[in-house]
Amino acid sequence: MNKNSMFCIGLDLGDKFSYIMIVDQEGEPIEESRLPTTKTSFQRKFSTFQPCRIAMEVGAHSRWTSHLLRELGHEVLVANARKLRAIYHNPRKDDRADAETLARLARLDPALLSPIHHRSPQAQADLAVLRSRDALVRSRTLLINHARSIVKSSGARLPSCSADSFAHKVAPDIPEPLHPALLPILGTIASLTQQIREYDRQIEQLCQDPYPETKLLRKISGVGPLTALGYILTLENPDRFRRSREVGPALGLVPRRDQSGDNDPQLRITKTGDSYLRRLLVGSAQYILGPFGPDCDLRHWGLKLAERGGKNAKKRAVVGVARKLAVLLHHLWKTGEVYDPFYQSKSEATESVPLSAAA
Repeated sequence: MNKNSMFCIGLDLGDKFSYIMIVDQEGEPIEESRLPTTKTSFQRKFSTFQPCRIAMEVGAHSRWTSHLLRELGHEVLVANARKLRAIYHNPRKDDRADAETLARLARLDPALLSPIHHRSPQAQADLAVLRSRDALVRSRTLLINHARSIVKSSGARLPSCSADSFAHKVAPDIPEPLHPALLPILGTIASLTQQIREYDRQIEQLCQDPYPETKLLRKISGVGPLTALGYILTLENPDRFRRSREVGPALGLVPRRDQSGDNDPQLRITKTGDSYLRRLLVGSAQYILGPFGPDCDLRHWGLKLAERGGKNAKKRAVVGVARKLAVLLHHLWKTGEVYDPFYQSKSEATESVPLSAAA
């Protein structure tokens, strides 16, 4: 804690009102209050304090709140809500108790809060472009499935085609009685497709100008502008991780553990971290392992894992490749090296050559 810090503050953020609990260096409560969750009220309240340590849970308002409080000179800890069992398993949970728990944990040991890192406002704004595109794609998929389902229930079928060409290609095959119901849907799908293409142009422009480092990541077949840019914007700074292997657990691509004595069951992945980036990486891994996947070390490793058989072997192979891909992307980003699809194979071949033969 800063030498000038006289107390710790627990801040339970609510959608309309937030609760504040202040404890001194001895852990004694010295003030508790409630104020509106607005920038004006926070500016007025916290600008009167000397620099202190403030703890809050991650949530809808934690991003702008943490940036504002840091600008006022405070040390801000944004706690990982999934790690705070003392709060979400509290049998007498309320705003006051949550704020007090946050304040006391911040006073004792910040590591107990498992603090998370909020990306910068500019990175968040650029990432919003990707997420907006994703929302449109999901909406279009929902409407396409709706149209196919309605036509199928009437005894007809719509032809197979891509999502981009769906609105124009299937229009002649819609039964006439369904025109009033489905033609407006096709118009909406066509409009969504046009908007998605516009987002694609924005994303390509972001890859070229503000984030040229995406070019290194896109050297990997299966990693396109969406995955490369989403990876850069989500992690934001490669130096956040000391080793590339730490990225996999941070994105929830490693199995959970519930080991006790001789009992160590095989569990599903943790799914912590950013779900959108995890979905992008899994999509890239599915392409790498698919019928059109490139010949590379990642593909060879994943196919060997899938060949082991057993329940859900292919799914485990996809997750495993996604984890290795996350590690590889971080290594390329941090070192600036050019991707070599057979780097591991060449290294193993060099190590297997006897010294006398090499000489």
